[in-house]
Amino acid sequence: MFKQDTIEVLRECEALLIPSGVKVTIQKGSLVMITQALGNAYTVYVNGNLARVAGKDGDALGMVILNDDDVNDLEGSLEDKVWTVLKSCFDPEIPVNIVDLGLVYECHILKQDAGYSVAIKMTLTAAGCGMGPVLVADIEQKVREIFDVKEVKVELVFEPPWSRSMMSDVAKLQLGML
Repeated sequence: MFKQDTIEVLRECEALLIPSGVKVTIQKGSLVMITQALGNAYTVYVNGNLARVAGKDGDALGMVILNDDDVNDLEGSLEDKVWTVLKSCFDPEIPVNIVDLGLVYECHILKQDAGYSVAIKMTLTAAGCGMGPVLVADIEQKVREIFDVKEVKVELVFEPPWSRSMMSDVAKLQLGML
């Protein structure tokens, strides 16, 4: 968590509105409050809205640039790389990645003529959770960065409903549930 001081944005940067996932531009000189840093993104309060700023734009907030390693430089299969990317995705409200939270139900990789298609079936911690569009946009953008992935489809489902029993022990420990 961050001390909730208002800071001035040092340069224009893109952000995703929470929970809609709509892309916006935060203008240089705008006043924001950083509420948290999860994974490789900052969540800010700006003009009465919450928005997610990519870690690569941390300098626009006067913060550290948060970059993930290039997944394409990692060893392993395409499936290994997809799961690595999924572990870098966080619900803006919960400081645990979506894989350890147990939100990802299925991940299928299909060979196509010109590359691969990735189909992900996932849920949210609650059917009424408004973070779905933000998570879907984050997942789609990150998985598309993997070489040879041409199509990404993320489907939100609510059957079976998510429960705490789906969380990994790592997630339970992080959230003080063990």
